[in-house]
Amino acid sequence: MALAVGDPAPDFSLPDGDGNVVNLSDLKGKRVVLYFYPRDNTPGCTKEACAFRDLYDEFQANDVVVLGVSTDDAKSHQKFATKFNLPFPLLIDEGGKVAETYDSYGLKKFMGKEYMGISRSTFVIDADGKIEKIYKKVKPEQHAQEVLTDLG
Repeated sequence: MALAVGDPAPDFSLPDGDGNVVNLSDLKGKRVVLYFYPRDNTPGCTKEACAFRDLYDEFQANDVVVLGVSTDDAKSHQKFATKFNLPFPLLIDEGGKVAETYDSYGLKKFMGKEYMGISRSTFVIDADGKIEKIYKKVKPEQHAQEVLTDLG
């Protein structure tokens, strides 16, 4: 069943690239931008991550937590975060289990091949832990600004 605005955000505990565990339930009281992306160091994902980086101070000024999620491992996340100076956690969703609960994991097609993977999507979670906004079919370059604008 697809998640909808107003639904409770499914809780999760995921490690970041440094081994710190992030629990969504620990972030109650803050708004959270949870963005799912396919792969570290790919063109679209890099544009999206850098856009969130460039606007990070504005998200923080609005007391908003930014979390990136992919199936990449810790080493990949560390390299990606270091290379592009990303100030927010990149979470490791091994096997895409959390992405699946957020309807952001499934069959993908690319260059004639089919495979399972994360589809680019973002969820804004309000301070009470409910889904405030859902973005599907995200355009990486403009997405961070769109989210920031919508946060009001």
